[in-house]
Amino acid sequence: METMEPILAAHPFCKGLDSRYLKLIVECASRETFTPGQFLCQDNQEARKFYVIHHGRVAVEIYRPRRGAVTIQTLGEGEVLGWLWFDQPYHWHLDARALDLTRVISLEVQCLMDRCNHDHDFGYELMRRYAHHLAVQFRVTKVQLADFYGD
Repeated sequence: METMEPILAAHPFCKGLDSRYLKLIVECASRETFTPGQFLCQDNQEARKFYVIHHGRVAVEIYRPRRGAVTIQTLGEGEVLGWLWFDQPYHWHLDARALDLTRVISLEVQCLMDRCNHDHDFGYELMRRYAHHLAVQFRVTKVQLADFYGD
């Protein structure tokens, strides 16, 4: 069985990460598999993990009383789910459901936070990657909103 380190090292989120930081992430990591229709997370649940998608697709949904579950984004290999854990309280503000057989490496939030607090250089590197991810997500959301509300 392949260890998680090479999988994470090749993942866009961790690509180019110093090997000592990669080891800190691996210490907080475990493998999980979700079957089609299974939730990775649900709105208002405590956010104890965040997910590095290794295989499969995940529908990110919000619930609207008149429309039910509305898919706002589909994530796949090479993407991450769960940045909301950087701000307390650590609760999900969306639902995420596997569309196919989905394999992830889940990262325990408290474990990562402990390592960030202990090694500020590691915390800075994680925050730098987080900021990049947020900037990309902002651009994606902007395009989606323009498409949704376009003239």
